[in-house]
Amino acid sequence: MEPKKNPQQDLNKKSSLYFVFGLLLVLAMVFVALEWKTYDNVYDFDIGLNKVDKTIIEEAPIFELEIIQPPKPPILPTEIEIVEDNDPIVETIIETTEATTDTEILEASNIEVIDIPDDLEVIWTTIEEVPIFPGCENEKDKRACFNDMMQKHIRTNFRYPELAQEMGQQGRVNTQFMINKDGSIGTIKKRGPHELLESEAVRILSKLPKMTPGKQRGTAVKVSFSIPITFKLQ
Repeated sequence: MEPKKNPQQDLNKKSSLYFVFGLLLVLAMVFVALEWKTYDNVYDFDIGLNKVDKTIIEEAPIFELEIIQPPKPPILPTEIEIVEDNDPIVETIIETTEATTDTEILEASNIEVIDIPDDLEVIWTTIEEVPIFPGCENEKDKRACFNDMMQKHIRTNFRYPELAQEMGQQGRVNTQFMINKDGSIGTIKKRGPHELLESEAVRILSKLPKMTPGKQRGTAVKVSFSIPITFKLQ
């Protein structure tokens, strides 16, 4: 029986070879596709556009800034300067009372009796017996002891008003107070640079203790005493 096809024209003989070539071709296409790279277009700019024309003159605006002052630092504790009483001293001339041959003898009707009024006021420098500050009863120089105790009392009770410190108020307050006939503290007068400092000076003097009253001719009288209190910021 003769075959229907020519053996030389049989395509199945080379099918495996064609398969290998096709497979290589596909692999090559896949490799090229995976390794394919693209790049962005490069644009060239003319840097001449960035050059500034020197003929053009521009004036920059001027701004004025307000300087804010920093807050004031806290005020440190202050020192108090105590000034002793510097009122002028008025000398009292005491004439002798001893009788001599030239002494005129007066009749009883000619004797003038001087009564010391109840509201008599004597200043510190002319009082015969000064008021006695508590603690000075046994001291010989009661005036000096009185001044020392006054300074100690002011230093102990001194408080600089905080508001006066913030306002920068300082200066000397001249004060004058009355020691009544019973030894209590009476009217207090003050004069200073600010009412806050005056109020503090009055507060200090109002805390003075009761004293032994001063005497004039053996009778208790009112005695006025002056002392300045200085408020000084450091």
